[in-house]
Amino acid sequence: MRKVICVLPIWILLVWINPAFTRAQEQPNIIFILADDMGYKDLGSYGNPFHETPELDKLAKNGMRFTEAYAHPACSPSRAALMTGKDPARLQITTAIGLDRTDPHSPVIPPIVGKYLPTTEITMAEILKRNGYATGMVGKWHLGDDESTGPHQQGFEYDRVIGKNGLDYYHYGITSQGKMIFEDDGSEYLTDKLTDYAVEFIQMQRKEKRFFLYLAYSAPHLYIIPKADKVGKYMRKYNRFEEKYNPYYATMIESMDEGIGRVYRELEQQGLLDNTLIVFKSDNGGVGMDQIAYRPTIMKPLRAWKGHVYEGGIRVPLIMYWKNKIKAGTVNKNYLVIQDFLPTFMELIGDKKLPEDLGGKSFLPAIYDPDKNFERGPVYFHFPHFTGQGGRPAGAVRDGEWKLVENYETGKTELFNLKYDISESNDLSLSFPEKSNELVDKLKKWQTEVDAQMPEKKQIPKYEPTD
Repeated sequence: MRKVICVLPIWILLVWINPAFTRAQEQPNIIFILADDMGYKDLGSYGNPFHETPELDKLAKNGMRFTEAYAHPACSPSRAALMTGKDPARLQITTAIGLDRTDPHSPVIPPIVGKYLPTTEITMAEILKRNGYATGMVGKWHLGDDESTGPHQQGFEYDRVIGKNGLDYYHYGITSQGKMIFEDDGSEYLTDKLTDYAVEFIQMQRKEKRFFLYLAYSAPHLYIIPKADKVGKYMRKYNRFEEKYNPYYATMIESMDEGIGRVYRELEQQGLLDNTLIVFKSDNGGVGMDQIAYRPTIMKPLRAWKGHVYEGGIRVPLIMYWKNKIKAGTVNKNYLVIQDFLPTFMELIGDKKLPEDLGGKSFLPAIYDPDKNFERGPVYFHFPHFTGQGGRPAGAVRDGEWKLVENYETGKTELFNLKYDISESNDLSLSFPEKSNELVDKLKKWQTEVDAQMPEKKQIPKYEPTD
């Protein structure tokens, strides 16, 4: 009895002086939902008057909405950063795997991207699995195409991966552990099918064991293929707005929103909602120019879109919901980047065995207290590539309210103050040369530290005079 009396005050003291002590014991279920190519202003909760997203808007109303969350300019870098907590440049996955565009008119040749996420990397799924979590991945992986590089080899026990016709919302294929398990005949919409698998995974869980579900929708990525029964209402309200929104794109977002509502209700039905953290984020900015079809979305006032290191290519929506843990209706103005989630989740569950060379930083205190200033420090973006969206080789660093962009073809830099100029329309490099030089030095130092692959200067043929 005396031992109990001695230990109890120590336990109470730990809880009192360190709230993280109790947080680490909570270990919630975690559902991370990743949209594909969805722009910063594509949700009603982010000010879009045209798209109908009641389920995500409800999560934002009852949870936390972030105004300055970042991803990377293309999908594979963001996915690799999410899974590992590392900067994509360190992983040499800096554009979409399988895309190696060049420009014959450019003075540079972009580097070749890695073909898959190495299985030697420690992933979020492996970390959560070693902490007793059941792990499931549904949807778009895009970090390796075969069984040896798929999600099952990266810590996911349950995997349902888009393995065929990933750009078609009908006539696609789903694989598990590298083997085809479902091929659509044109009757089951891909977004709905992915939701089916997510619900199936939740139904398989037991209350006494925690789970992690990574639900990576392909929507609203091109091709723009809507469900026919949703198009009419968007056509009817097309002319009500000064901005010309894409009705077909709107239906794709609505279908994804409906799927997220189904996931939410399944958690409720299974009695799992109270201790489940739901995160929703996009993998990069929206598609802002005609490429295959009509322009899908509008990024203003942000500059540019997918495939650019300007804000329109990297600033994305982020919503976090955790009943009774995250204060409802809060807006978080701290800036963070997608690789910050791995160390954040590790701190949340009390795992201190951080992988080496992390580029991410835990922002857990800012989740519990949104008014708390998250001292993130510099975040870096490296995109030495060409894109079908007009993007060209560039890099960037944001540190506090300042952001510097470097053009890798010309070496020119631009300096912006995002506090006063979210549209990046006023280059301040001549007005603030010291700040510009400071950020150039930080960017160069970081590029060296992570061994960032830089574009190669083309060799100019020597002029040989003729007789």
